Amino acid sequence: MMDELTLVQRIVVWILPVIFAITVHEVAHGWMAKQFGDKTAYQQGRLTLNPMRHIDPVGTLILPAILLLTFTGFIFGWAKPVPVDARNFKQPRKAMMLVALAGPVSNLLMAAAWALLARIGVMLQVEFVSMPLIYSGVAGISINLALALINLLPIPPLDGSRVVSGLLPDYWAWRYNRLERFGFIILLVLLATNGLGLILAYPMYYAHQLFFDLAGL
Repeated sequence: MMDELTLVQRIVVWILPVIFAITVHEVAHGWMAKQFGDKTAYQQGRLTLNPMRHIDPVGTLILPAILLLTFTGFIFGWAKPVPVDARNFKQPRKAMMLVALAGPVSNLLMAAAWALLARIGVMLQVEFVSMPLIYSGVAGISINLALALINLLPIPPLDGSRVVSGLLPDYWAWRYNRLERFGFIILLVLLATNGLGLILAYPMYYAHQLFFDLAGL
């Protein structure tokens, strides 16, 4: 569907969904941390939807742009991580698991919101109004599902690894968390070798089907 658009149109369609997906993901982490007693992100002004407070030049701008311009059909990115101080939690392991899950859950909720926007476009049947809503909805669904599923992978420091770490005994959690220094390299290798696409192919397919059905597409 996106193949029908020119490069400029693709950029216009994708820019807002990408920025919102990445920004809200980080705000969700900080908001959940605040619920458990850690106000670090709040005190540093990171609980805001102002994207300028969250932009990471590489993860928010350069990488998504490269993926978009090279027509990979797979776009993701990241923002500056919100600061979380687990020492402020009464139950650090449980709290960190829920703080980690807040990001992917926020992306799934946003995917649903974009699907409903696309559905409005489908129902209106007025081309100059419908098509922007549908294209934006498809982009919003795609980027949010990509962020949710990638972040649920058990590769430190992704959110899924925080859940796994919280379930492991202390010693094994410590050993497992030491992989964090290699996490970015692992992701780059998976991306370069299409390993990431192979791992996520079936989850992405069925998730897209579910949300596209919601959108009436």
